[in-house]
Amino acid sequence: MPLPFLTADRTFDDVVDDALPFDDRDQWRRPYRPGPWRVAAAALLLLLASFVLFAAVIIAFADSLAGAAICAGIAALVITGSLRLLRMGIWVSAHGLRRVGFLTTQTVPWAQISAVRTAQQPVRWLGLPRTVQGQALVLVRNDQQAAGASQLLLTDRNADFLARHEAFNRAADSIEAWADEYRPAVEYRPTA
Repeated sequence: MPLPFLTADRTFDDVVDDALPFDDRDQWRRPYRPGPWRVAAAALLLLLASFVLFAAVIIAFADSLAGAAICAGIAALVITGSLRLLRMGIWVSAHGLRRVGFLTTQTVPWAQISAVRTAQQPVRWLGLPRTVQGQALVLVRNDQQAAGASQLLLTDRNADFLARHEAFNRAADSIEAWADEYRPAVEYRPTA
């Protein structure tokens, strides 16, 4: 008896990243998966939190409830930090584009976006001060278009896409497609 759902009868190129017809386009979604570097860092932080929680239990059995509470609080902070680390990235919906950082979240409505494009430029390697030549997905807002300023969204050297150039290209194409679909059409007015 063949079990087609257990076989890999298609290649990765056949995967379609389009939203399913029953998916709600008004909900925020990340159009790519978190990278292995980000997941590994979060897993290590969760492992550290488990050791701290184990220490809190040992301290609680030693009749030092204040020390146990401090250890449990530290573990809760580490768990919160690891979950926030996994949530970082670019999220899209019919409302706009959301950039989730470790401490901040910035949402830009589609009406304020002039362009989303890929550019070759120096980018930071894993968010460190060292820069290397790479690809970046940049956002140009309507108010920044005249100044030529752009905001960096994704790079092919960050924790999600390091050594995964195909995944970066798919994610950039997907975000650009969302921008093309939901950004209002701008009339072309030639300058005199």
